[in-house]
Amino acid sequence: MTELLAPAGNMEKLKAAILYGADAVYLAGNRFGMRAAANNFTLDELAEAVAFVHARGKKLYITLNTLPREYEYEDLRAFLCEIRKIGHGGIDAAIVADVGVMALIKEVYPELEIHISTQAGVVSSAACRMWYSLGAKRVVLARELSLKEIVEIRKNIPDDLEIEAFVHGSMCVSFSGRCVLSNNLVGRDANRGMCAQPCR
Repeated sequence: MTELLAPAGNMEKLKAAILYGADAVYLAGNRFGMRAAANNFTLDELAEAVAFVHARGKKLYITLNTLPREYEYEDLRAFLCEIRKIGHGGIDAAIVADVGVMALIKEVYPELEIHISTQAGVVSSAACRMWYSLGAKRVVLARELSLKEIVEIRKNIPDDLEIEAFVHGSMCVSFSGRCVLSNNLVGRDANRGMCAQPCR
């Protein structure tokens, strides 16, 4: 089954995406997501967003796809504990790029479905199968793959492992967002969600 997934940088954009046909939205809280330029969501706004989306039979995914440093894990643990309390059926999945984040989710919020972010740079069925073996439900493939490559990957992974591909938006040069061009030119780190997108 195909799912149309759209980004939601704030509540207005979330409502527009859902009302105009998206099957699901992805968004970030105030930390740990790669969408640093978006308004993003407070805990209260996350609860409101989940209620709005689920009332319409849609899904909501939260991005936890930065690569946290050692000092950030205590705050990440606290954040996961807070979002686990959200009612209305809760968040449907977390989009992650880091195995440490994945492990912490399994410890703190084990019922949360895990999707592997394009930031993980998955370009093969072997990598898909590895993430699947660790408990991933979906893999968002690297943005530089061709349609032919995506078809080949689909043929060589378990039927119940979902794959996702970008059809519009940032098409990063280098390795699916792991690019140092912006950081070198203007001091804005793409790997921290602040890319100036000079490749455009």
